[in-house]
Amino acid sequence: MVQCSIFVPAGQPARRLPVRVTLLFAAACLACSGCSWVSAPYRVMKGTVQGGVWVVTKTYRVVAGTTKVIYTIGEFTYEVVKAPIGWALTHEEIESMDGLSVKEAIRQDRVKTATYVVKGQRYVPMSVEQAQTYQQEGTASWYGYESGHMTANGEVFNPEGLTAAHRTLPIPMFAQVTNLENGKTVIVRVNDRGPFASTGDRIIDLSAGAAKRLGYYGKGLAKVRVEAIQVKEE
Repeated sequence: MVQCSIFVPAGQPARRLPVRVTLLFAAACLACSGCSWVSAPYRVMKGTVQGGVWVVTKTYRVVAGTTKVIYTIGEFTYEVVKAPIGWALTHEEIESMDGLSVKEAIRQDRVKTATYVVKGQRYVPMSVEQAQTYQQEGTASWYGYESGHMTANGEVFNPEGLTAAHRTLPIPMFAQVTNLENGKTVIVRVNDRGPFASTGDRIIDLSAGAAKRLGYYGKGLAKVRVEAIQVKEE
């Protein structure tokens, strides 16, 4: 029996093949009785769809009575823990969300695309559909002194994790951030709101851990490209 497969080394993105080559390989592969396409946990290209589809694995771990949800995308890992509702927010300046107090909106799980107010200014997040094609270049900052606080969607903020705050992307979602000054790239879990109007032209606030991966932790700011990515859970 002949087998054929496409295999991508761990942590490396798949190379996009020309459509003609892809179709020829697909035709040949269909002729094999034991054909397989090795995907998890590697990046899977979906025809010529820009950005591709990233495979996400999801597992659960209970530590000291607390359930952690572990997401893995290629070389990147994210530990998600629900914060006690009494914890302070990373951004206490958020006045309301979806017409409710922030804590009540979190309690009712009404935060993903909820309109919110900061210092009298109303922010309207994108829909999930709009966010799928989001791409923007601008300045990134970082934050990491709020350990022991909760994000705007009710998760424990981990300064050394790979997370981010964004004004209008749905939360949570995953996005790819590229440091345009050195070419380094990281995938972050967007789970918080900010940076707000008082921070000038900054378009995203990364956790300290993500800033270190991108090589601008010491500088404080970097010119970046932020792109929404599509994910497929396995």
